[in-house]
Amino acid sequence: MKRRNFITAATLAGLGIPLTSFLINNKQKNGKDIRGTFSTNNNRISIYTNAEVKPIRIFHITDTHLSLDDERGNLYQEFSKRMAGAYKSNAHFKTSEKYSAKESFENTLILAKEQDVDFLALTGDIFSFPSKAAVDWALQKLNETNIPFAYVAGNHDWHFEGMKGSSQELRETWTEKHLKPMYQGNHPLYSAYNFNGVRFLCIDNSTYEILPEQLEFFKMQTKSEIPIILLMHIPLYMPGRAMDFGCANPNWGEKSDNGFEIERRNKWRKGGHTKTTLDFYKEVFNAPNLLAVLAGHTHRPSIDIKNGIPQVVSSHNATGYYSDIQIDKMP
Repeated sequence: MKRRNFITAATLAGLGIPLTSFLINNKQKNGKDIRGTFSTNNNRISIYTNAEVKPIRIFHITDTHLSLDDERGNLYQEFSKRMAGAYKSNAHFKTSEKYSAKESFENTLILAKEQDVDFLALTGDIFSFPSKAAVDWALQKLNETNIPFAYVAGNHDWHFEGMKGSSQELRETWTEKHLKPMYQGNHPLYSAYNFNGVRFLCIDNSTYEILPEQLEFFKMQTKSEIPIILLMHIPLYMPGRAMDFGCANPNWGEKSDNGFEIERRNKWRKGGHTKTTLDFYKEVFNAPNLLAVLAGHTHRPSIDIKNGIPQVVSSHNATGYYSDIQIDKMP
């Protein structure tokens, strides 16, 4: 069974792109190339490494926006009302047939099981708000697949709109109260999942920022020769991209925050990002063993390359979208 080969550890606690191949070699200090090449074709992506790994097929799932609820959510309806009404009917990314977010998530998992996918990478906004009913249902469906998975939160997963508190406070509160089972006993802000010679790192940047302990965790992982796939919700800054690529974006901050009123939350930080967030950005794109960054949030598929490292942003699973990613050893 796949879960028996699945090791978890918490340290310190259509795409519209033609078939294309890129060389992304980078040498470790000992001269060993970790990165090989990668190629893309619609929602399928192949990533090759020179490290000793076994083949892994991944479904990257993000931004499903489940809004299931029951009597346990009655106390919070004034904070969940807007997002509870969203994503009720969505045009499938391939067929344009109409599906609910619930149907899209379930159908994606059924397909993953039918096609014997090895790993599920969930990069946030699986939920439109922190509904206990939605968490229970999603976790049941994930466990029924018997496929190992890693989850990192998005900005909607823990946010009740209009509820008092900073982003950090609300994330901490609703992670503990409702989202905690999704982390399978691992630290919610930073964790590592090892599978077939590849390490999947989860870093929660759902507030757009990085904490010092997350930076230290990541720096420690880059000292290894184990190839890494980094999972986050908010895409890292890329020149020419919109503010959705907001983590370490030099224009991020109070003046550029146009969504705080409709989302009924505090404005982004005055003065922009912390030095820790900017340092994290540098560490990521200088990491010698990083194969790729997987993110969501924008609801639009894209691939950018910085320092030879691809950042793959998947479209929203509410439309049935998923990125079908194959990781393998270079021939």
